[in-house]
Amino acid sequence: MARKKELARKKELARKKELARKNLLRKKLELRKKLELRKKLELRKKLELRKKLEKKKKLEQKIKSDKIKALKKQREREKRLAIAERKRLQREKQKEAQRLAKERAKLKAQQLAERIALRAAKEKQRLDAKLAREAEKAARLAAKEAARLAEIESSRRPVAPPKPPIIKGVMQDGITPTKEFNIEFLKSQRELLITERRKLLGQANQLESEANAIVENSEMGDVQFDDEGGEGDTMVVERERDLTLSASARQTVQEIDDALKRLETGDYGYSARSGLPIPRERLKALPWTTELVVERVGGIGSY
Repeated sequence: MARKKELARKKELARKKELARKNLLRKKLELRKKLELRKKLELRKKLELRKKLEKKKKLEQKIKSDKIKALKKQREREKRLAIAERKRLQREKQKEAQRLAKERAKLKAQQLAERIALRAAKEKQRLDAKLAREAEKAARLAAKEAARLAEIESSRRPVAPPKPPIIKGVMQDGITPTKEFNIEFLKSQRELLITERRKLLGQANQLESEANAIVENSEMGDVQFDDEGGEGDTMVVERERDLTLSASARQTVQEIDDALKRLETGDYGYSARSGLPIPRERLKALPWTTELVVERVGGIGSY
């Protein structure tokens, strides 16, 4: 009886072991299936991701290709426009050259007609110039005589009283200030004098160049006259006028140079006649003046 129980127990134990082995085997198979399924899913995801990346890459390449094509088209269009613009400019240049050629021919014909007319009137111009020179000479003689009489008259005037002393300061920047005129005002006056000097020198040089040009054109027989000018506006009168104006400008430049020297010595701004200070308003209007208004017109304070 005990033997049967032992056999039954061993069979039951063997059956349990076999069942446990089968369960373990089944679990291993299920685990393997799960792993294989997971691998398949991961592989599928990788394939899908690869497809997406390839699709994205193809799309980017297509966009890049489209951009390159568009850029090429734009460059070709710009090139065609540039060629068309060059051709248009060349046509306009040719038209402008033709127009200028016509204008030059017209101007040349007009100048030729004017030269013929000028040569026909040359004798009359010379006569007018001679009369103008004589009139100018008479005017200069009259002016000299008037100046001589004025000098005689001025010598009869009473002797001027002694000039008041000028209280001078210490020289600063090449300028000597005084009691009546501080350094700031004198610096501004120096700037005015330098500016006016430069302007007058330019005018004098230009007037002399114009006068010399008139002489050169006269020698070449190619003088241009203004159609609106009067009969007395001759070549000689114009030249004399330019030289007179140039000499006047250079005389003013000399007066300005003297005024700049007076700024250094501390004598600037005082009347050369009475020694009295000249008002600042007059100095601003005429920086190189050496006399008061009343002295200029022969009024009170003049001698």
